Amino acid sequence: MEAYAAVLLWAIPGFFVLVLTEIVYGHFTKKQTYTLMDTLASLSSGMTNVIKDVLGLAFILISYPFLLKYLSLIELESTIGIYITAFIAIDFASYWIHRLNHKINIFWNQHLIHHSSEEFNLACALRQSISNLIGFSALFLVPAAFLGIPAEVIMTLSPLHLFAQFWYHTRHIGKLGILEYVLVTPSQHRVHHAINPIYIDKNLAAIFCVWDRMFGTFQEELESEPPVYGTLKPVQSWNPIWINFQHFWVLLRDAWYTESWVSKVKIWFMPTGWRPIDVKDRFPLTTRKNKPELRFNPHYNKNWKAVAVFHFILLVYMLIFLLGRFSEFETSFQVSYGLLLMLSIFGFTALMDFYSWAPRFEQFRGIIGLGFLFTPQHQLLLEAYPISQTIFTLYFISSLIIGFWARKQAPQRRLVLN
Repeated sequence: MEAYAAVLLWAIPGFFVLVLTEIVYGHFTKKQTYTLMDTLASLSSGMTNVIKDVLGLAFILISYPFLLKYLSLIELESTIGIYITAFIAIDFASYWIHRLNHKINIFWNQHLIHHSSEEFNLACALRQSISNLIGFSALFLVPAAFLGIPAEVIMTLSPLHLFAQFWYHTRHIGKLGILEYVLVTPSQHRVHHAINPIYIDKNLAAIFCVWDRMFGTFQEELESEPPVYGTLKPVQSWNPIWINFQHFWVLLRDAWYTESWVSKVKIWFMPTGWRPIDVKDRFPLTTRKNKPELRFNPHYNKNWKAVAVFHFILLVYMLIFLLGRFSEFETSFQVSYGLLLMLSIFGFTALMDFYSWAPRFEQFRGIIGLGFLFTPQHQLLLEAYPISQTIFTLYFISSLIIGFWARKQAPQRRLVLN
């Protein structure tokens, strides 16, 4: 985890610079593809994913080294050819995992976050899941295990394979000629994120679009059909943690209330969107099938925007602090600090959703944060990092004050039809 934290310490600023570059480009070309709260929600989602990954908050059902041990037919050494073969195997596995996520109810829960933005830009590429808590993706790497591809090669290439999917989340690049027949391009991925009927569940490949062409899931972007982004059931929230488990909550509620015992089990493994008739009538869901133009775009005044940006900047600082000194801290501190960050992201985005309980939660979070900083077992912060300790202290005091302020404010928000 220390090595992964070190990689992220370099990758995160790079992603932020590219997002900022796209924002500036959109501003000067008058083709802006960003809104403030959607962007903060996307970047905050990326932060939660980083925290979950570096803390190892997942249970691996089956691992690639296990498959390699029992399925390997040959033993290969690391060469350029092995790396190329491994990259293709990872991409092939990614296609089928992605297809499974789109087709089965329970698996859609762990992928919905990535599609939840109603914009399409580099920031939404960072909307990554924290709800994939059970790891089984190694099952799709069986071909690599048969070939004896070393686990170290798979582990090295997997993050690179993920990072290589960042660049094509943009509306500023058109079709790329002959590359459209080999690689996944921005045009193809715009189709994938669209909810237009002709585009649903198309272009599932990650790097090589040949898989979509081979397995019948390819769809070209049509000039006559501009993509409409988001999900058919709009999430209507900026809170990445709630978005991650929103679909799971619907499945759990439906399984609880349906009268059919068969449906209680069946609902988890049926195609995405399937619901028992009795709960479908009892708990109707808002969808964009009939009104795809309805977008979640609340209005915020300057004070609310300033609060959101303030929280985000301080939480980014806290995350960079954790990654930069990850190996120096004991596991108990890493986990408690990471969970405090998660709690903080949940709190400030819930405040931006303006739930009635959110201001009190901010007060509670401020107290929890201060308590964390000044418990005896966390004196390391004060002794070794007094400047950061001061910044953290001021932040949680500010969160407490913002909670009191927010209780007296009207959210002054509305849904806007674009």
